[in-house]
Order: sequence, then C-alpha cells, then structure tokens
Amino acid sequence: MESIVHLSYAIDTFYFLICGALVMWMAAGFAMLEAGLVRSKNTTVILTKNVVLFAIACVMYLLIGYYIMYSSSAGGIVPNFGFLIGSENSAADILAGGDSAPYYSARSDFFFQVVFVATAMSIVSGAVAERMKLWAFVIFCVILTGFIYPVEGFWTWGGGWLSAMGFSDYAGSGIVHLAGASAALSGAIFLGPRKGKYGPKGQVNAIPGANLPLATLGTFILWMGWFGFNGGSELKMSDITSANNVAQVFVNTNAAAAGGLVAALIVATILFKKADLTMILNGALAGLVAITAGPSAPSALGATLIGVVGGIIVVFSIIFIDKTLKIDDPVGAISVHGVVGTWGLIAVPITNPDASLGVQVLGALSIFAWVFAVSSIVWLILKLFIGIRVGEEEEYEGLDFIECGMEAYPEFTKTSK
Repeated sequence: MESIVHLSYAIDTFYFLICGALVMWMAAGFAMLEAGLVRSKNTTVILTKNVVLFAIACVMYLLIGYYIMYSSSAGGIVPNFGFLIGSENSAADILAGGDSAPYYSARSDFFFQVVFVATAMSIVSGAVAERMKLWAFVIFCVILTGFIYPVEGFWTWGGGWLSAMGFSDYAGSGIVHLAGASAALSGAIFLGPRKGKYGPKGQVNAIPGANLPLATLGTFILWMGWFGFNGGSELKMSDITSANNVAQVFVNTNAAAAGGLVAALIVATILFKKADLTMILNGALAGLVAITAGPSAPSALGATLIGVVGGIIVVFSIIFIDKTLKIDDPVGAISVHGVVGTWGLIAVPITNPDASLGVQVLGALSIFAWVFAVSSIVWLILKLFIGIRVGEEEEYEGLDFIECGMEAYPEFTKTSK
C-alpha cells in the first residue's frame, strides 16, 4: 500500500509539473502573437514586455501572491497577507493523511499556479501595445501579479466567498482570462487609442501587424500550451477516473478551438467578403477561452459548439469595441479573453448541473468589478506621477529604439552602404 501511495504521488506530481511547463510555453505564444500583430517599429518592446512580465509574475507570486491566494480561511472576502510559499509535503504527512492527504507536491502546485498568473498579465500587454511606457507597464505588472490577481484568486480557487457559493471555473475562463482582460480594458481606456487609429470624423483606420506568420505561430503555441492549461487543472491522473477526465479535457479543448476557428472564418467571410486571418486566429483562441471554464463536462460535440459560439462572439465583439466604443486593442485581447471568458463562465451550467447560472454571473461581475476598479486606480496613479503614455513623436518613431535601444528588424529600416 505504501508503495502505491508513493507511486501515485510521484505520477501526479510529474503530470502537474509537465502541464505547468506547457502553460509556461504559452508565454512564448503570447510573445509571438503580439509581436506579429504590432508594427515592426514596436516589436522589440512588446517582446521585452512579455519576457519581463513573466519574470516579475514569478517573483511577485513567490513573495506574496501565492500566500494571499491560498493561506486564508474558507469563505472569506479579505485574504490573509504574508510571504513565501510554505513548506513542502512530508512523506509522513502523505502516508498518514489517508484520503485527505495531498496527492502532489506543494512545489508543483506553486509552479502550476505561477504560470497562470503570468498568463493573466500577458493579456494586458497586447491590449496596451505600441503606446505605453515600458516602466509604467512594469510597475503595473508588479501590482497585478502580487496583489490584484491573488485576491480574486482567493475568492475562487483559494476557497473564498465565491467558492463557498459554488462558483465553478475549472481552469480560469474568468479567474485568469476575464481578470486579465479587465485590467487590459482599464489600461486601454486610460491610454487612449494609437495615433492615427481613429480619424476626425470617426472613421476607423486599420493598423496592420508586421508579421502574420509570427502571429500564426504564436496561436499554434498557445493552442498547444492550452492542453497543459486545461489538462493540468484536473490536478491528478493516477487513477482511472482522473485519467479519463484528462483525456476528455484534451479532446474538448482541441474541439472547442477548432469550432471557434471555423465559426470565425465563416462569420468573417460573410462580413468582410474575405477570410481575415487575424479574426481566424482570434476565433481559435476564443474557442479555447470559452471551454476553459468547464472542459471536462461536455461531450466533444458540445465542446465544439461552445467554441463555435465563442468564435462568433469574438468577431462581433472586436468590431463593436473598435468601431462603436472606439477602444483601441491592437490584438483583440479584451474580446478574446474578456467577452468570451464571460461566455465561458455562463456556459458552464449548460453541461454541469451542479453549477448555478446566477452564481456564475455573480462571479463574472465580481471578478470584473474588482480587477477593473483596482486597475483603474493604479493606472490613474501611474498616469499622474510618472505618465503611462509615450510622447507623440516617440510613438511616431516607434518605441523599440527609444525604450530598448535596438530594433527588431534593423536591416529593414537602415540603408546599407
């Protein structure tokens, strides 16, 4: 019996770590996607932000974020505050704990959680691209990953008041994606649009990205990483039920992405008379976000349909936010992760009879209200004291050389002798 417990613990820990590594690889996906959808003169800065935000998320979640999220009594609203990630599980505790014993390493849990925090912050970087100061972004990253995200994480995955009410978000359509999009929406509003995006008579001017092959590669990387994002959220696979659930999650994650992509392709073709690649890519991501709240419950066909709805929603949402609200989001992050993330939460009760639509809506509103309100306060303070937007001339020249002292594609911008 003891050897079986040891083997189960080792298997589940290893699985958790591998899934965490897959989610970490999503950082590369976000970097490539965003680098492809911005102009060449801002590529180095967007890559810098994506690398830096991952490191800051790891440091802040280690120092205070993990403690805030998981060290408070169940059912609370205000979490405890403290430092570091606690001790590792001991062999004696595991063997003596019976059914209540931890079935994976505490360190593997931290590693899996920390890459989720970085994912939430990655959503922000795309929406505020091409006009935000690097150091304003860095300071905001410290606060989001160390405080804003962990508080709403405590309410939900940490056993807080939303969890006690029965809020269900399997892998984070709301906790990760809606949260990141809420911060992104606030940042985009405080920044204002890029110069030239909207004309004096209200016309919308497209600002094409520099590298669509790179954006497509980023989407495939994210698609692949999402198997760890959703699959790892089963938390274990050392028994038959869990293993079958993991397999179902993998199948449903892939099915939803495919459904979202096909739906976005069809809708974009009808609306624009062209197969818009950026809408197609966002359709796949929308399908992934939509299924993330409940990837284990639906059938494969049901997951496909949830993704289809996400793919339809994202096209109309991007158009509405851009043309009607005049909020400039260069990569469509607010629509993909926020609007479709909300759909993912609402869709959970369709296939999960234990979930309540009212609680799901309350959870979505609470996450949005908390993250948007606190983010707005932070953006406002940064705007007043150090500024969050570069000057008009700097924006025209591009941020790469100004912020980082180098260009991503120097041979394209310099004349050879």
